[in-house]
Amino acid sequence: QVQLVESGGGLVQAGGSLRLSCTTSGRTFSSYVMGWFRQAPGKERESVAAISGSGGSSYYADSVKGRFTISRDNVKNTVYLQMNSLKPEDTAVYYCAASTYYSATSYPNQYDYWGQGTQVTVSS
Repeated sequence: QVQLVESGGGLVQAGGSLRLSCTTSGRTFSSYVMGWFRQAPGKERESVAAISGSGGSSYYADSVKGRFTISRDNVKNTVYLQMNSLKPEDTAVYYCAASTYYSATSYPNQYDYWGQGTQVTVSS
């Protein structure tokens, strides 16, 4: 069983930055694809970014390309999401997830473990 704990959410003004962190339990962190998802009120959960186990490949949703960066530290068992130039439409609960899939994937049903989520609110 893998446990994931997100942190770093909060309230920020439009144009500002936040860095989310997700720390996992277990000794096989580098074998998991890690992803960040978000869900706004009344909307479906959507993929934001994903990164392969080695960190060598990544995926970004079009809505965040050029503004968000996903990275991981396989020694610290942690994945990060650096969010810059935040917009009010980025407001959502952000979730990290772990997958045993073979490559960075954007499909929620290919993820096996989920964190509890952290709220990000961007004011205009």
